[in-house]
Amino acid sequence: MVEAPNRGYKIIGKPVPLIDSRAKVMGQALYTDDIRLHNPLTIKILRSPHPSANILSLDVTAARTLKGVKGILTGADFKNTFGVLSISKDEPALARNVVRYEGEPVAAVAAETAEIAARALDLIKVSYQLTEGVFDSKTALKPTDSPLHPELGKENNLHKKVLQEFGDMEQGFADADVIVEKRFRFASINHAFTEPHATQVEIDNRGNITVYSATQVPHYLHIAMAEVLEIPQHNIRIVKPHLGGGFGGKSDPFPHEMIAAKFALELGRNVKLKFSREDVFFSHHGRHQTDLTMKLGFSKDKGITAIDLNTLIDGGAYGSFGIVTTYYNGVLLQGPYKLPNFRFHVNRLYTNKPMCGAMRGHGGVNPRFASEVLLDMACAETGLDPAETRLNMIHKENTLTTNEYRVTSVGLRNGLTEAIRRTKWKEKHGNLPFGKGIGVACGFFISGSALPIHWNKLPASTVRITIDYDGGVTVYSGAADIGQGSDTMLAQMAAEVLGQPMDNIKVISADTRTTPVDLGSYSSRVTFMAGNASRNAAIRMRRLLVEAACILLEMPPPTYDKPDAPEDYFRQGGRKPDFEQGFLGANPDYADGFIIEDGLIRSEQHNTSVTYLEAVEKALETDGILQTSGTYRAPKMGGNFKGSGAGLSPSYSFTAFIVEVTVDVQTGLIKVDKATCAHDCGRPLNPLAVNGQIEGCIHMGLGQALMEEMVYDNGATQNPSFLEYKIPSAFEQPDVDIVPCYSDDSEGPFGAKEAGEGILAPVIPAIANAVYDAVGIRLTQLPMRPDRVLAALERNKKKGAKP
Repeated sequence: MVEAPNRGYKIIGKPVPLIDSRAKVMGQALYTDDIRLHNPLTIKILRSPHPSANILSLDVTAARTLKGVKGILTGADFKNTFGVLSISKDEPALARNVVRYEGEPVAAVAAETAEIAARALDLIKVSYQLTEGVFDSKTALKPTDSPLHPELGKENNLHKKVLQEFGDMEQGFADADVIVEKRFRFASINHAFTEPHATQVEIDNRGNITVYSATQVPHYLHIAMAEVLEIPQHNIRIVKPHLGGGFGGKSDPFPHEMIAAKFALELGRNVKLKFSREDVFFSHHGRHQTDLTMKLGFSKDKGITAIDLNTLIDGGAYGSFGIVTTYYNGVLLQGPYKLPNFRFHVNRLYTNKPMCGAMRGHGGVNPRFASEVLLDMACAETGLDPAETRLNMIHKENTLTTNEYRVTSVGLRNGLTEAIRRTKWKEKHGNLPFGKGIGVACGFFISGSALPIHWNKLPASTVRITIDYDGGVTVYSGAADIGQGSDTMLAQMAAEVLGQPMDNIKVISADTRTTPVDLGSYSSRVTFMAGNASRNAAIRMRRLLVEAACILLEMPPPTYDKPDAPEDYFRQGGRKPDFEQGFLGANPDYADGFIIEDGLIRSEQHNTSVTYLEAVEKALETDGILQTSGTYRAPKMGGNFKGSGAGLSPSYSFTAFIVEVTVDVQTGLIKVDKATCAHDCGRPLNPLAVNGQIEGCIHMGLGQALMEEMVYDNGATQNPSFLEYKIPSAFEQPDVDIVPCYSDDSEGPFGAKEAGEGILAPVIPAIANAVYDAVGIRLTQLPMRPDRVLAALERNKKKGAKP
């Protein structure tokens, strides 16, 4: 296990078991479907069997008369459409007049039992007029008289177009010693989370509803539900129970959540709903199917001189996070290397397929594959070592990218250097027996989006802390723990600042009635943003306790001077807390001349102390309550051009992988033998959790690299189950070596950055580059199935390439 160098911290940097781990392994954790409401109705959803059709008639008469049926909803019962992005609210809770993908909800039944609800669905009669569908991005670009979303006023099925150019492209390619260009194709993939979508709604005698749902974004669901139901937000409470995986797949508001809430309000009854695995695949929201062409210029002396990217991404029937995805397919190529000249053109298209949205490594995974494969090709053409070349191009700390991203901390250079040493890269690369190979790739990702999805001036995250009469500490946060351990991280923040053991910290999270607003678990934002907010709330609480201790010790309290100006644009954290402002600052230095540990609050200067409980009791005398709040706000950053906020983050993570593979030339099977990872997440707050994230990203990367793909036939999903949608098992997981890779980010909480998403992207091209080293083939289509390997080997054989 990798641990960061200790700076005297008691909790931070130590391997801490997740605070909910015992409940999970003992089967005590309650997931959404485990909750037992009083006498709930069961909801079933009727889904369209067609990917593209007009609804001519919908007759629910027979279904309504079935004994035990309490309610039926159709598209006519919902006025407003919705979406996670305020600029792309295009999805109905139930289809109205037209269906746009196979599996789209058309009607819903609430009945006393699941069996009755299922029988009622069979009694609903829907008359469809089949219409010509559009099933691929290229067709979607063509003019049409009947676009999927005529309300946009476009002559084709274009959802979003982004074209950005930085530097001098002509000069960039003129400076190149070699120019490499390839077309790449990536299948759409599913999140394949363990827990299917589920929602339960409880209604009280005043018409207020509590929605228990498997969601990553309680706050955005809260907003969308109020708009769709046309009721005030204060009549709705959103609670996220334990979540069995999300990976971005539960970061939208969903139709089934609107349907369940509507039934509860209409019928005055508690209701419940759970997806089958087939329903999950129909709902999808996975990674976009992508077709891209990339050209890369490379100089032996200057490194990458230019990248030109042209991409089509298939968004499916509705918007989801698609506008953000469109930008992320280009802008996240600005790291981990200096890129002076860069142009990208990305089109997101509507098609008659289940929609795509955010998925781990959002938007950056597929273009990262292309750029890292092309860079490897350039190294091969110029005779340069691919690992050493990457090492020399990594961003330096405290620099601006071409599109004005602020790069603060970078620890990857040391990490990759150690990975090269550990793997014996220089001995192995190009020297292993035929069929054995080693490859390298690097990546770069955001530590939270600096700009909110809904434009406002609210903090990115707010945390509240209370202390009980017996000294117990409770942290309240709207952040959603989706299995990544964010509740544990929030508790670590409070425990370290307040000098308390982890057992004395409780966390209440993701409940819109009791917790302050956090924008949600997406874009790797929770550690950086909610972590800072929790730390700041604890610092305010620490001040109250220290001042109470000073009264008991009959000494003046510490003075808290206004902080000095930031060290510079790139290092704005680590200053003294600004108690005159609502936001104390990022990662402020809370040293106050006191030490809180072992149940004592001790003055360092006078070596006198009081007990922690004595200070708590004294502090409570003023108002009878000990309560503080902390916030996080991103600094002002970015350029002035359109789209400059996309991908803008207060800090960025950096990752390198060296992967070793075996390729069976008889079967085409690729086996990943070992993955060595150097991930710069700043200071690892909890090495146990960080290592788990790294191993999980490797596992998910293996799936996209080697086997996972959604298969469609004219819009019809062909593999909507885990029998047909192959994901890696434990047997495919390689040996993993995690290399220390630290940096000191002044603004991250205790120096931390993200460790949940950025790790995934580079493992995939590292595998592809290792395959080239093993058998001399360049694979440009994912997944790298055995049949594609065999076909590429055969092409090489016909060209006369030697093993």
